[in-house]
Amino acid sequence: MRIGAWTTTALAAVAVLAAIGWALPADRIVAVALVSLVVAVGASLLDPMAVPLLSMLGMIVVQRVGGGVSLSLSDFVLFGATWVALALGPRPFSRPMRALLWISAFYQLTTLFTVIANPYTANVVEWCHAWMLVAGALVVGWALGRSGHASAALALLLAPCAAIAVGTLFTWLTQAARGDFGAVYLFWPYGMHKNYIGTTLAFAAAVMYARPPWLRWPRNLTRALFWLFVLAVAASQARQAYVSLAVGLVILMLRPGQGVRHSRWVLVPIVVAVVFVLTSTHEQVDSGNQFNSTYQRLSWFQDSLTVWRVAPLFGVGLRWWYTGKYFSFQPPNAELEVLSSTGVVGLTGFVVLAIGGLWVLWKVRADFGTVAFTVVLMRLVQGQLDLFWVAVSVSVPYLIAGVCVGAAALADERGDLPPSRRAKGRHHVPPPELAPPSYRPTTTMVSP
Repeated sequence: MRIGAWTTTALAAVAVLAAIGWALPADRIVAVALVSLVVAVGASLLDPMAVPLLSMLGMIVVQRVGGGVSLSLSDFVLFGATWVALALGPRPFSRPMRALLWISAFYQLTTLFTVIANPYTANVVEWCHAWMLVAGALVVGWALGRSGHASAALALLLAPCAAIAVGTLFTWLTQAARGDFGAVYLFWPYGMHKNYIGTTLAFAAAVMYARPPWLRWPRNLTRALFWLFVLAVAASQARQAYVSLAVGLVILMLRPGQGVRHSRWVLVPIVVAVVFVLTSTHEQVDSGNQFNSTYQRLSWFQDSLTVWRVAPLFGVGLRWWYTGKYFSFQPPNAELEVLSSTGVVGLTGFVVLAIGGLWVLWKVRADFGTVAFTVVLMRLVQGQLDLFWVAVSVSVPYLIAGVCVGAAALADERGDLPPSRRAKGRHHVPPPELAPPSYRPTTTMVSP
C-alpha cells in the first residue's frame, strides 16, 4: 500500500513536470501557474497553512496579473488561499466566526436579486467578487489565526506596507525639493493612487498602534513603524484615510481590557488631521470651483440617486458604471453605491453586514476583538468619503479581523485568560471548597 502511494505520487510529479516542460516555451503564464501549484502542494505537506501564510505577502498588491485577465494579484492570491484555508484550515469555526459568515451570506442573498433582475456578466462576477472579499478574507484570516500563525501572518501582511510607506515618504521629499507639496502617487513597482496608499497604510498604522500583546512584537519596532505609517498617510493627503485613522486611534486609546497602554501623544496628529480635513474642505466649498473634489462628489451623489430611481427595489446591477447605460463613475459613497446597484433590498443587507459585523467583533474579547472592530470600522468610515467596493481596501480589514477572531479562539482553547481576568486572578484566592487541590489547606490529624 505504501509502495503504491509513493508510485502514484511519483507518477503525478513526473506528469506535472512534463506539463511544465511542454507549457514553458508556449505559454509562460500556464507554466508559472503549474510551478506555483507544485510549490503549493509541497509547502502544504510541510505545513497545511503554508500557502495562506505566504499569500499574505501579495494581499495588498493591486497590480493586474496580466494575460488578458482583468484581475489584481491580491484577488488572485486571495482566491487561491481561500480554497486552501477551507480545505486544510482548523475546524470547527468559533461562534463569532460563524456569525460573521452568516452575516456575509445574508448580504449576498439580498444582492442576489439584482443579479437575477439585471443579467450581465459583470454583475455576476462582482457578486462573487464581493463575497470573496469579505467571506474569503475572513476564512483565510481565521485559518491563520486559529492555527497559531497570527503574528507571522500580520507581519507578512504589513511588511509590504512598510515598503510602500518608505516609497511614499521618499517620493514626497523628492517632490518637496522641487517645490511640489501635493499628494503622492507612486508609479513603481506598480501604479498606486493616493487614496489606495492612504487607506491601506491607515490600517497598518492602526495595527501598530494597537500592538496587542499576543502578537509579541517589540515595542520599539511597533512604535517606529507606527510613526512611519502615520507620516506616509499624511504624505498621501487622502482625507478619508485621515478621518478613518483618527476614529480608529480614538477607539484603540479608550477601550479598556486590551492588555496594553497606549500613548496619549497620538492625540496631536489626530487633531492636526481633523483640522486639515475641515480646513481643506471648507476652502474647496468657499472657492466656488464646481470641478474640485468636494463639488464633484456632491454632483456624483445626486447622479447616484438618479440611477437608483430607475430601479428602487433591486437596483440596476453591480458595476453599472461599466455598462454604458448610465454614468461612467463609481459612486464615492458606500451606501449610495450599494443603493444604486442593489436597491433598497441590497442596502438592507449592507446595513446588516456593516452593523452586524461590528457588533459581533465588539463582543469578541477586547484583547483580540478591538483591533478587528477598529479596522472594519475604519473601512466603513473611509467608505463614506470614497469608493467602498475596491479589492484591497475591503479584503485587508476583513483579513485582519479573521486573524484576530481565529487567534481569540485559539487563546480560549488554550485557556489563556483575558488581561482583565488575569489581573483579578493575581489578587484573588478561591475559597477552599472551590479551589484546586494545590490551593486547599492541608490539615494534620493528631491522634489522641
